[in-house]
Amino acid sequence: MQDIWRLSAADLAGLIRKREVSAREATQAALDRLDAVNPAINAVIDHRPDDALAQADAVDASLKRGDGAGPLAGVPVTVKVNIDQQGFATTNGVTLQRDLIAASNSPVVDNLRKAGAVIVGRTNTPAFSYRWFTSNKLHGETLNPRDPSITPGGSSGGAAAAVAAGIGHIAHGTDIAGSVRYPAYACGVHGLRPTLGRVAAYNASSPERSICPQISAVSGPLARTIGDLRIALAAMSQPDARDPWWVPAPLVGPAMPKRAALCIAPDGLHVVPEVRDAVIDAARRLEKAGWTVEELQNAPPLREAADLQTRLWLGDGYQAMREAAEREGDPGALACLGGNRDKAIDDQAAYSKILTRRATLTRDWQLFFERYAVLLMPVSGELPFPQRLDLKDEASFERVWAAQMPQVAIPLMGLPGLTVSTGLVGRTPVGVQIVAGRYREDLCLLAGEAIEAGGTPASPIDPLR
Repeated sequence: MQDIWRLSAADLAGLIRKREVSAREATQAALDRLDAVNPAINAVIDHRPDDALAQADAVDASLKRGDGAGPLAGVPVTVKVNIDQQGFATTNGVTLQRDLIAASNSPVVDNLRKAGAVIVGRTNTPAFSYRWFTSNKLHGETLNPRDPSITPGGSSGGAAAAVAAGIGHIAHGTDIAGSVRYPAYACGVHGLRPTLGRVAAYNASSPERSICPQISAVSGPLARTIGDLRIALAAMSQPDARDPWWVPAPLVGPAMPKRAALCIAPDGLHVVPEVRDAVIDAARRLEKAGWTVEELQNAPPLREAADLQTRLWLGDGYQAMREAAEREGDPGALACLGGNRDKAIDDQAAYSKILTRRATLTRDWQLFFERYAVLLMPVSGELPFPQRLDLKDEASFERVWAAQMPQVAIPLMGLPGLTVSTGLVGRTPVGVQIVAGRYREDLCLLAGEAIEAGGTPASPIDPLR
């Protein structure tokens, strides 16, 4: 079979389970694709072909014995370099961690392997996973396969670039402020930020996470189809006692009327015409699929939530973050921390006040989702930014962060969010964001499938020069 790497994960897993294609063949196809396109985009920064093929052989042996191999039987996937994979360095894009070799797998890696997936490579991230662009001193810069002049997103830019270019059928990413959703948007694929507690997280190689990452950072999948996100979520969200935040919530909740709230410019967000058109088009697609869409001027507070999330994220141990970034000397991390220095919090009363307000905002959003199944709004107020825009000057840095408000807000309440890629403006991707109540990823995916049916950018693609 030619071009196995082009298949969806669902189709490929079906062929492997029927033994019409072997896991080794699928893995070799992914490795060949990596060799062909990764030099142009630098999405995968560490891979060991012999290890990947050994994983594939184990899947084939299991199928030969009649033992089965899980929902992702033999499907090549990538994982982000900020999670533990036994025997590999958990660098998080930092030279200071180049020798931080994991002695065990993170829960995500274990769950992907249990589902039958074959991990073919580790994807790039900005230093410390701090940025909307993906570059670092250790692994270099990742380029967007659709257009190297625009960002591939961050911090899961390597994950999005890989899956868009056909290196693996599903990519793992992490999201504390948009790091799954924005790279998916920038590279023209789909990306799901699950609810806090849906996917277990733990890196034995690293110190315990501070409070903000514990209560708002999650792992989630990126893929070329919504159906593949659904399968990946089921695989990634299996139980693991190492994460005290993991919740045994069902993957499908009670039925709700197909009622969507539409916010084109939430909380006064500046929205460029191309993004506005994409959100309106997505609303029409939902209506065509039988959804009721009600346009609102505003949902519960988003701008305030984004501000509080930034304060929690970059203020939770800000001085230690700044000192580490200075030792690393990474310009992107320093720009991110410096540009948000006025949001750093350094006293217990301020921290307590934010966490108290977080409870009120979460309640307001939960009540909102009693009325609406989903909220449809922009991923970003702008199209994907020119590469390295945040380093140009202070005004450009502020422009980048202002446009990302709809993404940054959602993690404060621990809500799920889905980026659906809907089209291209020239060769620049555009898409929309769907948000639902806690543990209602099923509603995000249901609405996402309706929007996806109206058309998405073709992928995988050959990287453009």
